[in-house]
Amino acid sequence: MFFHEERVDLHIHTTASDGLFSPSEVVRLAVERNIAAIAIADHDTIAGIAEAQAAAIGTGLEVVPGVELSSEGEWGDFHILGLYVNPQDGSLQERLKELRAGRAARARRMLERLAALGKPLEWEQVVALAGDAAIGRLHIARALVQRGYVADISEAFQRYLGWGGPAYVPRVRISPEEAIWLIRKAGGVAILAHPAASGAIDHIPTLVSLGLQGIEVYYPEHSPEDVRTLLELARRYHLLVTGGSDFHGLEQAGASLGTPEVPLRVLWQVQQAVGIRALHRASARRRIAESYPASAQK
Repeated sequence: MFFHEERVDLHIHTTASDGLFSPSEVVRLAVERNIAAIAIADHDTIAGIAEAQAAAIGTGLEVVPGVELSSEGEWGDFHILGLYVNPQDGSLQERLKELRAGRAARARRMLERLAALGKPLEWEQVVALAGDAAIGRLHIARALVQRGYVADISEAFQRYLGWGGPAYVPRVRISPEEAIWLIRKAGGVAILAHPAASGAIDHIPTLVSLGLQGIEVYYPEHSPEDVRTLLELARRYHLLVTGGSDFHGLEQAGASLGTPEVPLRVLWQVQQAVGIRALHRASARRRIAESYPASAQK
């Protein structure tokens, strides 16, 4: 087995929200791809963190506790990543509980609209598809596929569930200021997710004034020019630089886990910001290597 330049992926979703892989499956895949650290950053939930951390014990993989909060201000819809949040923080737990309740109410309204369009679905079917995850559009899309109303998930979003679609219902969102406050209060670092892809670049100075600490520079949909622009903004405003795949699962559109390649030093800088010891991989690398037969290390 070759050990390439160590990399991290600080933006991953699991079945705790709208991903297709369980937290344990994500850990297994990350270990197979020799990724040094991953951040479990599910939408509006921290439910997948404990399982991922337990699955990573003894593998040498670090699992960063994270969350992705959907926020909306007068300028638009922004997603704020929280890295190294404390899952036990009471304020964060209570607000996430409220957001999950809002997701369920939104899903019920979407089912009402689908029924009016002649595409009825049973609530119990959607709940079963969601399992322990916060109910979202993806679960409704899967139900539409199961009932034969659409050929695949992509068609479900294009015809019914996408923004502006006949069954679309806006999400319950919090303000960017509250999202940043919740993350920082929970001991985490507040990062603006995919700023170029979401059209948020021009609003970075305002978000910095609200307490934003970093920006996601390395992202599948960011062009080389986007990366250069974001690196310059990070330098100008003294922001942390992070990156990740926004991985949801092999069946969904988007980059695979571990791409684009984000160097380990990015994680060190985040760790320094939250006051924890930097991840050192020498001993972890030896443990991983020892877990493979000698014949495989080539």
